[in-house]
Amino acid sequence: MQNLVDRRSFIRTVGGSLVAAALPPLAAGCSSEYPAESVAAWQGPPADVDLRRWALGHAILAPNSHNRQPWLVDLREPDVITLFVDRERLLPQTDPQFRQIVVSQGTFMEALVLALRERGIAPRVTLFPDGEFAPHALDDRPVARIEWASVAPDATTRDPLFAQVLRRHTAKTDYDVTREVAPATLAAVGSALVDPAVAYGATVDPALRDALRTLCWESARVELLTPRTVMESVRLTRVGPAEIARYRDGIAINELMPRVADAVGAFDREHPPSEGSTAYSQMMKRFEGHSRTAMGFMWLSTPRGAGAPGPRIAEIRAGRAYYRLQLKATELGLQVHPMSQAVQEFAEMKPHYDRLHQLLVAKSATEEPVQLFCRIGYTGPGRATPRRGVDAIVRS
Repeated sequence: MQNLVDRRSFIRTVGGSLVAAALPPLAAGCSSEYPAESVAAWQGPPADVDLRRWALGHAILAPNSHNRQPWLVDLREPDVITLFVDRERLLPQTDPQFRQIVVSQGTFMEALVLALRERGIAPRVTLFPDGEFAPHALDDRPVARIEWASVAPDATTRDPLFAQVLRRHTAKTDYDVTREVAPATLAAVGSALVDPAVAYGATVDPALRDALRTLCWESARVELLTPRTVMESVRLTRVGPAEIARYRDGIAINELMPRVADAVGAFDREHPPSEGSTAYSQMMKRFEGHSRTAMGFMWLSTPRGAGAPGPRIAEIRAGRAYYRLQLKATELGLQVHPMSQAVQEFAEMKPHYDRLHQLLVAKSATEEPVQLFCRIGYTGPGRATPRRGVDAIVRS
């Protein structure tokens, strides 16, 4: 027993010494702001750059799952952009059917189309020109071919939502629980959606809101307490300016204490946070705060049946619709934050997945899958997240 006490004292002493040694140099130059080069894309591309690269410079700002930025483009044909999934940037544990990755192709596509229209171009989009992916698979066939004729710019093609592209950020913080969201605001956000194949739903009803808050928190716990799914996030966490600038993707953390923990080897990248640890407590507190402070919810679903698009096309169309919804919310000063856990298809999530569908659409996922489920509310402006540059997504 005495040896155990001595060992613990030694660990505390040495650990404290390491932290004390690491803290001054880190604190001296410590800013929680992300490195400038990692968020430079949010300044927008130069006006005199090639049209396609200018449009892509806006498209890379599209929201996407886990900030994986899973996009590749081929520019070898003039006046054509061919879009592919970057299959090196998948989320096989939390997104085993690749639905979220395909939805992220849709957000990118809508941002690209808005940018081209801003330059007076009327692009023609052909989805899956070589055939649609299987429902639960991906391959190297193109997702879309975006092309246009070389014509004089036409101001009538412009969409007013483009004005929000550089302003749109997702605030991953607790919302202001003293500020309600008006039903008229929900209707105004919904007015941005133009695709009849995508159904829009929203609520600020207190009873349903409370049920959905609880479901958010319960489903978040499933993801966080399932080792393989939480480790997918842990391994995509970028701590400190050097890692953030190097990767420019994933989950960026630049606050002082996580940087100190990482500097002394206390930020474990190989195991889930253990119950009772500071990392565990902070992780749980963050997700519970997000869930409990939701002031309402929005969702997008894609009804199936005669005349409905195929599953992968529906996912892309939902992604395009979501991007429009979030741009409109930005215009209105409303925050929209996807709560992706309950719509994930891994086995341990199924009870919550089924419950969500019953609460939102009163149908099973085979009849009308919910593609996006988001909390809404008011808080400060969201933070620009790191982005890779256009060169990183262009196929050679």
